[in-house]
Amino acid sequence: MEILGIILSLFLLMLFAYRGFSVIIFAPVFALLAASLQGFHVMPAYTELFMAKAVTYVKAFFPVFMLGAVFGKIMEDTGLAKSIAHAIIKGLGKERAILSVVLAAAVLTYGGVSLFVVVFAVYPFAAALYREADIPKRLVPGTIALGAFTFTMDCAPGTPQIQNIIPTNFFGTNIYAAPISGILGGTLIFVLGMAWLTWRRKKALATGEGYGPHTLNEPVIDEKLLTNLPAWQLSMLPLLLVLVVNFILTSMVKWDPNLLVPFIAMKLPLTAPAVKNVVSIWALIIALVSGIALAIALGYSRLPKGGLQKSLNAGAIGSLLAIMNTASEVGYGNVIASLPGFKDIAKFLLGIKIGASPLPSEAVTVNVLAGITGSASGGMSIALDLMAKDWLAWANSIGMSPQILHRVASMASGGMDTMPHNGAVITLLAVCGLTHKESYIDIFAMTVIKTSMVFVIIAFHTLTGLL
Repeated sequence: MEILGIILSLFLLMLFAYRGFSVIIFAPVFALLAASLQGFHVMPAYTELFMAKAVTYVKAFFPVFMLGAVFGKIMEDTGLAKSIAHAIIKGLGKERAILSVVLAAAVLTYGGVSLFVVVFAVYPFAAALYREADIPKRLVPGTIALGAFTFTMDCAPGTPQIQNIIPTNFFGTNIYAAPISGILGGTLIFVLGMAWLTWRRKKALATGEGYGPHTLNEPVIDEKLLTNLPAWQLSMLPLLLVLVVNFILTSMVKWDPNLLVPFIAMKLPLTAPAVKNVVSIWALIIALVSGIALAIALGYSRLPKGGLQKSLNAGAIGSLLAIMNTASEVGYGNVIASLPGFKDIAKFLLGIKIGASPLPSEAVTVNVLAGITGSASGGMSIALDLMAKDWLAWANSIGMSPQILHRVASMASGGMDTMPHNGAVITLLAVCGLTHKESYIDIFAMTVIKTSMVFVIIAFHTLTGLL
């Protein structure tokens, strides 16, 4: 009965999220429903457990969410992101239309631009190119998803996306953790994803299907606007600066391990246990600030009406929804984890043993929770908050590096997260003017490929021991 209450709560959360209701409101509602069914008093469960864990998450990751959103907004409003997307897509041409869209999205994502901004920046050029090449428009979402939601989001070592940052806080790793596994997994995802999309295009061509008679959100490319875009070489500089500064501060700078000592002495309630747990976040904060400053310097004159103030405010305000959505999901997970019925679920998940390794248990747990919540960062945060210590202790007992725990968690989070109720999926389809019925099958194909590659990486590490 206790487990049924948890399952009911999870089902209701997923259903309401799919129907577009805010998880900021309904995550605590369904968490407290589950708690009340198992005899917990609602108010202390809400204020002392749900809110405490949500606040802890905000403390750890709000700067990354906020600065990432501001950086993306500046790149969007100055035309720098569009310049990069246009240059790649135009350079490769309609003969390589699918590849050009994938690469445009991938470059922006790996450079630190948020996934939502990438969708808005790439879509107009992708749709125009597909129309020119007479490729079905319904393939555009799957193509953008491959470039932005997969190998550059959480596989590629050094990617500054939040899905690659969160594990550093739990495992004391950095964003370059398990580079060989990450590169291998990312390469396989890219190759298989391209093979799927190419096959889909050929299948459509064989039946005589072209771009299609679409009217919703059809882009109108103003040639005058294109001639006024900044040079793509200049537009790349903020992305490169983020990557370079991040690499230097993460891999080359020796941070003083005593930096936190004065703050620990103050007995602050949310102080990190060690410098290694926050170095990656510090490095990314500095890197994003550097990228924002350079993007402003390069594109200040191109900012729309309202200028810098409007762009900064819009980015900052936009980040609040993202961080609060994820924090609410983390609070939800911790309420569920406190319930007696969850002990049996946790025991089952920890009992997933293939080769006496914690990796299958971690992959399944993160994947399932990401799928249920419809959020890569939310599902991974819940899983790691609840079980990272157990997986780390397990890994230490068999001499396994925490680096591979980091990479598997990161990659698994970007697997089943792209279920139909995922916010990024809904946004992508809305921007493209398409429906789930028309285009979700290709997004789901990317999901299946991505999820499968997590277990390929686990097998690769198990057989070779390489990171």
